[in-house]
Amino acid sequence: MLAVDKSTFEAEVLQAEGYVLVDFWSEGCEPCKALMPDVVALSEKYEGKMKFCKLDTGKARRLAIKQKVLGLPTLAIYKDGEKIDEVTKDDANIENIDNLIKKYI
Repeated sequence: MLAVDKSTFEAEVLQAEGYVLVDFWSEGCEPCKALMPDVVALSEKYEGKMKFCKLDTGKARRLAIKQKVLGLPTLAIYKDGEKIDEVTKDDANIENIDNLIKKYI
């Protein structure tokens, strides 16, 4: 799983071809940290089918707002640089994330 920041987000997500899942999280978000091992496991399960990135919104607040991330955790799917779907807050659990991925691969 690739960690991106405000300097690499555009190249790795917005200019990427195909599907990219971005895990928007922060150090102060306990549900985000609890979810992280599950998201890493999904990144291994779907390796080669979808690119997985994580962005610490605490270090990239403006970028998160620009991407319309209004609550955490948020996991968004991008296709060819456009955000096409997401799960957020209480809906961001392993089952919903897995179903979200399966919709697009």
